[in-house]
Amino acid sequence: MRKRVKNKNFNVPNTLTVLRFFLIIPFVYYFLGDHYVKAVVILAISGLTDMLDGLIARKFNQFTELGQMLDPLFDKLTQAAVAICLAVKQPILIPLLAIFVVKECLMVTAAIILISRNKKKPSGSKWYGKVATVMFYISFGIIVALQSLFGKDYLAVSITLLSITAGFMIYAFVRYAKSYFKILHSDDPQYNLDIQEIMDKKKNR
Repeated sequence: MRKRVKNKNFNVPNTLTVLRFFLIIPFVYYFLGDHYVKAVVILAISGLTDMLDGLIARKFNQFTELGQMLDPLFDKLTQAAVAICLAVKQPILIPLLAIFVVKECLMVTAAIILISRNKKKPSGSKWYGKVATVMFYISFGIIVALQSLFGKDYLAVSITLLSITAGFMIYAFVRYAKSYFKILHSDDPQYNLDIQEIMDKKKNR
């Protein structure tokens, strides 16, 4: 009788990652319905799961290929939801929020090219990317807090905060772009991605 193998993808970090995806729906619902406090609470929970899944994965060595793929994807989807909601409420901020959308689209495209065409591993998350993400959430939190407490849109504050955030995003994008081209032109085997080997390992589990 064949021994049943436990699916390593079903662990706490991956569960938290998936939960972050499902939190997008109530966040959008509350924010567009002007329930800003509830929207911020949902976003705070989402940010907490983002922090905890990485901590737990490192502490208990529960890294999986699925988790490493879903974590940045759901981060980008959450940030996209926040950007769209802000654009709906404050259309004048669309040019600044467009920087975020363009950056993320280019990074996803670059990762796909590395994997599919060049069979290489994309660069993982770096500190400058994390800083840009944290700035994005801080800016959003301050903007929403001002709306909730005073019932007004402080456009100057919003533009200032999002301009600073956009600056961090552009800096992060430039650094990631350098990393992308380094990996693209490198002959170092550490960047090689043997998809067939990965598939064979899965079959033999």
